Amino acid sequence: MADEQEQLAQTAAPIVEAGKTSKWLTENGFDHEFLGRDASGVEVLKVDRDFLVPIATALYANGFNCLQCQGAYDAGPGQDLVSFYHLIKISDDADRPDEVRVKVFLPRENPSVPSVYWIWKAADWQERESYDMYGIVYEGHPNLKRILMPEDWVGWPLRKDYISPDFYELQDAY
Repeated sequence: MADEQEQLAQTAAPIVEAGKTSKWLTENGFDHEFLGRDASGVEVLKVDRDFLVPIATALYANGFNCLQCQGAYDAGPGQDLVSFYHLIKISDDADRPDEVRVKVFLPRENPSVPSVYWIWKAADWQERESYDMYGIVYEGHPNLKRILMPEDWVGWPLRKDYISPDFYELQDAY
């Protein structure tokens, strides 16, 4: 019996303690899920699309004054699309700034999420690129249109279920 309990304890997943930012959000009543830390030790938080703006606003008020990167990825054919935000606290007295990554998982059928442009202006072109490549609609963005592909391009080229057209038509090449 003791051997079975010891084996079970060894195979059970280790308990991961929530990070400083996740604890702060929980203490202040913001609903989210702590996903652990990435390879660099950065906290990763899962946020529901409906709570992105309130949580982003709270994080900004808590000192996360820089949107270092916004991007997206496709979790696989038939799976969710993910919009992510890498935030840092820039201050004069920090040797290493606090960092946090926020992820919003979106259904493929209607991938829309509120824009954070009004909190961090750096989201402007980054959200446009995520829209252009994955088809994620950033509601409230002031100029959401294609940035890399031609305006009349059909489809979202970085989705894993994207089928490339058989031909490309050059228009006004010269």
